[in-house]
Parts: sequence; C-alpha cells; structure tokens
Amino acid sequence: MTVIDYDGRRFRPAEQDAEGRVAVYRQDGDLLWGEFSGGHARRGALTGTCAPDGRLRFAYSIVLDSGEVISGRCESTPSFLADGRIQLDEVWERFGSHAATGTSRLLEVEPR
Repeated sequence: MTVIDYDGRRFRPAEQDAEGRVAVYRQDGDLLWGEFSGGHARRGALTGTCAPDGRLRFAYSIVLDSGEVISGRCESTPSFLADGRIQLDEVWERFGSHAATGTSRLLEVEPR
C-alpha cells in the first residue's frame, strides 16, 4: 500500500445528507490530530496515530449543539477510490451515557 500523508486532507461522511460536515486532518510522522464540525457537532477533535499502512487509531471528543459532550475511540482503514480520493472505513465506540458502537465511512473532499 502507498504511504498516506493525511496532513491537510479534508473528509466528510459518505451519507447524502452530510453537507457542511467536514473534518480536517493534520499529521506529523505517526502523530495524527484533527478538528471537525457540522451536523449536530459544534466542535470535535481527534488525536491518535497513523500506522505505516495508513490505518488510523484515535480518540475523539465532540461538543453537540445541545451542549452535551461525547467521547470515544475509532479505528479507520483507508482505501483509494478510482478518482484518487481516500475512503476511510471506520469502526467506532462511544463511551459514557452515549455508549454505542458502529461503523461509518468518510470520503476525502478533494484529492491533493
């Protein structure tokens, strides 16, 4: 697999109703962090690591429009779309009163 540099890449959920929801990733070596907003999230942040094969492991926190705070963890597996953009398939877990598990898919907004 090609080594992926996530620094500056922007991603959005794959769902059709994801307009306005975007995450911007930053990377320095194997250290990954990012910010996101949109939908019901006033602000979100993530911090984690990037493996040599491009897989991501990170913790996240979100402040919702309601003022509630959600935290969890996520593992993302990258693949490349025909147009060169990255797709991230995620397996996530939320903690606390919002405890849940699930999967989601992110698409790169535009290739670099």
